[in-house]
Amino acid sequence: MDNELDPKVEQLNSLKAETLACQNCHLRAGCQGVVFGEGDPLSPIVFVGEGPGQTEDELGRPFVGKAGQLLDRILEAVELPRNTVYITNIVKCRPANNRTPTLEEMKYCLPWLRDQFRILRPHFMVLLGLAATHGILAPDLKMNQVHGQWFERGGVQMMPTYHPAAILRNSNLKRPAWEDFKEISRAVKAFKEKREEK
Repeated sequence: MDNELDPKVEQLNSLKAETLACQNCHLRAGCQGVVFGEGDPLSPIVFVGEGPGQTEDELGRPFVGKAGQLLDRILEAVELPRNTVYITNIVKCRPANNRTPTLEEMKYCLPWLRDQFRILRPHFMVLLGLAATHGILAPDLKMNQVHGQWFERGGVQMMPTYHPAAILRNSNLKRPAWEDFKEISRAVKAFKEKREEK
């Protein structure tokens, strides 16, 4: 590992250990475990979903069920393979019956997410679905109005887009989501090229 990666891995492992012991809200009592996040700590981009589903809860990994498999295929198609990005959720514990987490539940988990971001220091953040968009940007936003747009917050470029689970439920979302992901890939590639020039 290089000098930049070593401390990030150590810090993430330390934070993960703290997160796994979290009992800050009632969600922890209703799931098998905490799903922290995974991926390349040096990636300029982080994908944030709403929360773990049943498969994620069982395996302790984010986005590994049907929606995660679709996300993997999309990432491969836009030349941002899963092992080159970082993936996590706004809520680390599975809500019962895979329901959408409430804003109150997200508030309990946001400090963990902020700590992850402080370590990762991403340049881009993709908000997968309305829950992540409401929890991080604003609770009154509508996905059909904001998807595919970049919002700047604290020096980070954030884009809401459709959650892969929503795409699986509604095939009409495939085209707009595909356009969003192409723009995400374009922005990341341009950023990497600019960084390499320095």
